[in-house]
Amino acid sequence: YRAMFGICLDMVGSKGATFPREGQSANFAGTMQDEIWKTAASIGYSNYFIEQLGGAITDDHIVINTDMHIPCVDIINLKPDGGFGDHWHTHQDNMDIIDRATLKAVGQTVMQVVYNQ
Repeated sequence: YRAMFGICLDMVGSKGATFPREGQSANFAGTMQDEIWKTAASIGYSNYFIEQLGGAITDDHIVINTDMHIPCVDIINLKPDGGFGDHWHTHQDNMDIIDRATLKAVGQTVMQVVYNQ
């Protein structure tokens, strides 16, 4: 078995989350990232998957891209300045911040991408 691609979901459930195009993903897996953002827009979730380049994040997807040579995209909630949510790594990072609409947008987008592949 060899995966065709990977999707890393990072902080994808909070209310008001937005997912700019993460920089490392654009570099290593740009074609897959394009497919994800295009799919999100086509099913009505462009308000979550925004057409803006975010910061380059060192996360789990880097090893998959560099060592396994599998294009892997990090879908990550980033503020426009590149920072993380106020709840990140605090005691407020709990189930109270989870939003069903955000999870639905991410879940349906990922399911559609996988189905289309």
